[in-house]
Amino acid sequence: MKIGLVYPQTEYGNDPSAIKDYALTAEELGFNHILTYEHVLGANPAREGNFEGPYTSEDPFLSPFLLFSYMAGVTQRLEFTTGILILPQRQTALVAKQAATLDVLSNGRLRLGVGVGWNKIEYQALNEDFHVRGQRVEEQIKLLRLLWTQPLVEFEGRWDNIPDAGINPLPIQKPIPIWIGGWAEPVLKRVANLSDGWMPMVKNTQEAQAILKRIDRYLSEAGRTRDDIGIEARISYGDGNPESWIKSIKDWDSIGATHISINTMNCGFTTPEQHLAAVRKFSSITSEL
Repeated sequence: MKIGLVYPQTEYGNDPSAIKDYALTAEELGFNHILTYEHVLGANPAREGNFEGPYTSEDPFLSPFLLFSYMAGVTQRLEFTTGILILPQRQTALVAKQAATLDVLSNGRLRLGVGVGWNKIEYQALNEDFHVRGQRVEEQIKLLRLLWTQPLVEFEGRWDNIPDAGINPLPIQKPIPIWIGGWAEPVLKRVANLSDGWMPMVKNTQEAQAILKRIDRYLSEAGRTRDDIGIEARISYGDGNPESWIKSIKDWDSIGATHISINTMNCGFTTPEQHLAAVRKFSSITSEL
């Protein structure tokens, strides 16, 4: 199993030198990857009509493509993954270009996790239709793979039309791996039919196992098996202690997880130094595995 970190987007601050320290520390400690959440816009929590959601305009988010480009420039081995990029609120060809550029600059170290998101206000502000996001993401995934593997693409879909054009340069990885996050039933069907991996976003393996049984059924219908997809689990630093972390890692490994990421957010940390201290402590425990 490959062990990585969830970058603490909303708590780490925006000092470039601190961000560099985070990436270098992650690589020096032997972590496989850094995963980051993302939002383009945050809604005013005091807006008329109220607003409910885990993130608002008060939560800072750096652009994943730009953040990872910066981190890629100071590292050699560390991999990068979005967990998740809200794909249907974006122009597909532009995502293909941005991801391909990052893959080139990182020498093939990108894994693109995608999902449909929950924030209607963000979709409205980006001039995209929230209500068709599930259908659109399926078309987008197919088109991304064409754009990443063919120098010229002719594509006519419901939302995207490309009249004999392509991106240049193509990515190192042809295509860049696409993982899907979520657990709603339509999402599980997409995982089975379209993805290279699943990002469960559930708290424990008991929840995951019940969902994996449904994914296995959809995989079989698609002519695929569990060997065709990876699984990325997440555990919270603040939910336990070294013994429980080890148990969680072993539990996830036992049900076939290929990746796991430790999240130091929501633990009461207020400085980059506190997050890095937690990362080092976690590393000292997992290095014995």
